[in-house]
Amino acid sequence: MPVINSLAEAADEITQWRRDFHRNPELLYDVPRTAKVVADRLRAFGCDEVVEGIGRSGVVGIIRGRGDGDRGIGLRADMDALPIEEESGKPWRSETPGKMHACGHDGHMAMLLGAARYLAETRNFSGRAVIVFQPAEEGGAGARAMIEDGLMERFAISEVYGLHNMPGIPVGQFGIRPGPLMAATDNFIIQIEGKGSHAAKPHAGVDPVLVGSQIVNALQSVASRNVDPLKSAVVSVTTFHAGDTFNVIPQRGTLKGTVRTLDPAIRDLVERRMNEIVPTIGQAFGARARLDYQRHYPVTVNHEEQTHKAAAVAREIAGEGAVTEDTPPLMAGEDFSYMLEARPGAFIFLGNGDSAGLHHPAYDFNDSAAPYGASYLARLVERAMPA
Repeated sequence: MPVINSLAEAADEITQWRRDFHRNPELLYDVPRTAKVVADRLRAFGCDEVVEGIGRSGVVGIIRGRGDGDRGIGLRADMDALPIEEESGKPWRSETPGKMHACGHDGHMAMLLGAARYLAETRNFSGRAVIVFQPAEEGGAGARAMIEDGLMERFAISEVYGLHNMPGIPVGQFGIRPGPLMAATDNFIIQIEGKGSHAAKPHAGVDPVLVGSQIVNALQSVASRNVDPLKSAVVSVTTFHAGDTFNVIPQRGTLKGTVRTLDPAIRDLVERRMNEIVPTIGQAFGARARLDYQRHYPVTVNHEEQTHKAAAVAREIAGEGAVTEDTPPLMAGEDFSYMLEARPGAFIFLGNGDSAGLHHPAYDFNDSAAPYGASYLARLVERAMPA
């Protein structure tokens, strides 16, 4: 069965919703306009219940099917944008300086709204469709906030599903895999306390630039020499600041960066090795180096049974040859991982075609992908809970 006819016919309207979200981006939990538009539309579609303020600013809609089933299938979209100045040049570009939907959350919302309207109109399922609009995916752990606010228990969610557009995958195609799909995302800050001196008298000081450089080099050995070559780890130092002028060896320096892993044991290994390396190198050079290692999103791990269910539904929509069940994992992170820790489910990639990359100032969601994504979400509910 291909794209749902009524959703294909609604493509222009779904596009209008998407572009309205795109013109009006909001960040993290501060999404009052976005959440109100979502809640108002869900009520207009005839959802049986619409609850606002879950996880501070999330919105949940409940659609009851025809049968007596007590299961609840959660469908999630993220609402927040990014602090990026848009350079897409599109007529619907952001109207808010310094903010844009550079990750396609505008498209995710529009597709879920399309699926919600279809499900509310047809109700060709038993149980309950739980329509989840989540704030603060971009670094704010909005999924965790909604879970801590009782999302799974209050709405009796049995399984949970999400999707993300993916540049480079052709429109109309899907990619998924069981097990780890996206990485755990950790950050670190390294503070180096040296001894400042005149640059012409380096022997009179302890140079934090030299110490930091040795730490950067040593950290690269963690992935290359401590991690099993068949496993994955990324350790990237992304900022290095020390001093402000030409002729002064500074007193202190700061390094910042990120760690990405797909295996909890590797995550532990990398953190342990960094805690060994950083202070030891500082001490060896006569400085004090301190590591602040900050764990953020866990690994996004798809459950095997739900992954196969999701892939089967995607094949119904897109065709047998348009779904890859062994798509390579990404070292980017996703806070849907918290939902997959709380309930069985699966996360899938939806082709966005040959667009600019995610988080790029020229990125734009491909509206021709929306009927595929909306149909996939709606069919998940119908197949998981047949009437």
